[in-house]
Amino acid sequence: MTSIHTEEAPLATSEPTTSKPSNSEFDQFLQEATALDPEAGAALGRNRLYGLYTSWCFVSRGTPGPEDAFWAAMKQKGIRPGHTRLRMKGPAATDYILSTYPEMV
Repeated sequence: MTSIHTEEAPLATSEPTTSKPSNSEFDQFLQEATALDPEAGAALGRNRLYGLYTSWCFVSRGTPGPEDAFWAAMKQKGIRPGHTRLRMKGPAATDYILSTYPEMV
């Protein structure tokens, strides 16, 4: 299983923090909740990818940032919903599936 996290997290600065999630948060999300799967038949679409992010925030006890910030970060990382070979993994995947498809329980 290959992680798509390939960059080191940026160094902390003394600048004031904002309410926007940092790129390192998105890197952590991608590392912990997704995996590159070249054999995947279907890529994660827009709703599923953002839903997985919100589930990851929930299980990580964080607060999801604005959706536009999420998509800007994904675009910066070259991730286009429906055109990537990412699959869900880990506790965020479990949370997403159980909350989206409760009849499966």
